[in-house]
Amino acid sequence: MISVKNISKTFKLYNSPSDRLKEIVLRRCYHREFHALNNVSFEVMQGETLGIVGENGAGKSTILKILTGILIPDTGTVDVSGKITGLLELGTGFNAEFSGLDNIFHNATYLGLSRREIEERLDRIVDFTELKDFIHEPIKTYSSGMVMRLAFSVAIHADPQAFVVDEALSVGDAYFQQKCMRRIKEFKENGGSIVFVSHDANAVKVLCDKAILMQEGNVVEQGDPESIINTYNFIVAKRSKGEEIRYQTDDVSSGYGNHKVMIDSMTLLDENNNQSEILVSGRPVKFLIRLNGQDTVDGLTIGIAIRDKFGQDIFGTNSFHLKKKMGIQKGESLCATYSFDEFNIGPGKYTISVALHTDDTHIDECFHWLDKCVGFEVVNGADALFLGLVRLKPVLHISDPIGDEDD
Repeated sequence: MISVKNISKTFKLYNSPSDRLKEIVLRRCYHREFHALNNVSFEVMQGETLGIVGENGAGKSTILKILTGILIPDTGTVDVSGKITGLLELGTGFNAEFSGLDNIFHNATYLGLSRREIEERLDRIVDFTELKDFIHEPIKTYSSGMVMRLAFSVAIHADPQAFVVDEALSVGDAYFQQKCMRRIKEFKENGGSIVFVSHDANAVKVLCDKAILMQEGNVVEQGDPESIINTYNFIVAKRSKGEEIRYQTDDVSSGYGNHKVMIDSMTLLDENNNQSEILVSGRPVKFLIRLNGQDTVDGLTIGIAIRDKFGQDIFGTNSFHLKKKMGIQKGESLCATYSFDEFNIGPGKYTISVALHTDDTHIDECFHWLDKCVGFEVVNGADALFLGLVRLKPVLHISDPIGDEDD
């Protein structure tokens, strides 16, 4: 278990190294203060994963450094039940001149393992890294991905009760990232507590039980991962050209944006053009999006995102990528229709988010973003049953030993 209560951390920033000496000798202030954390509190129970999201400089990495003892908070308390290890900035605790093997011993010693314990686990650590051919080479010759492999393997084999993961995991190749993710899931299933920092929205949704959103050293929201990611997208949209962004929560006009163009409604039509929230996999479907112009806008983009019950994006597109140029006049109403000849999504429950913005993303200027605009369920039809998120159309051929095919 991890318990963090009211921690704060302030750093002194100097314009030049000499200002530090001048401040000591002249007893005058030559620094400015940067408040990295302000009264941050949260708890992570056994077998639970907490995701921390936020823009660069929000305080995420500072939290992890305090949890692992690299930094000491100015105020507040941190209580961790048992040993805590993790993967922070790449190369933390390593000596570039030492070999990979030497760094295993040094880094594991920092994590509290005795030499006997390290020797007992050495083969497992090296095997997990898959760096046996390079383990006697100095790590200054390693790529960043190889260093990440070494760091993760040492940290996870130190038998921690809590584990923290920063963006350093992102430098690894896709294969080893998946290997690390599987190990993290095993660690969680065995009762370990995890704090996970990432800009990967889907990874936060899949791995985390809850999440917190950081902004300028403050926790601005805590809750389920999908809601936190939605609010994070809202904060990103607020940076669009200094426009005023309104965040509303009533049923009619919830969402966010500068509201130069607004979403009125969204309707789902089945293969018979009947309004329905029960859709048949593989059959025709239409999404009708009605919008109106509160202002005249050129270069309007209409986007959709389909998410599964876990909040993962399983499909998304917009008019920009479909090369459909459009605009809207003040007071004008439009109806945009996304048509699918075959709605090849697997059975299950889903939601659709709709976004109105400029260009390919909402970052430059967001007019209206509406999460969970409509919920619907996909069911199997009369075709062959299948499992999974996508409906493929395989053809099965069976051959006898002679080579004749029986379709």
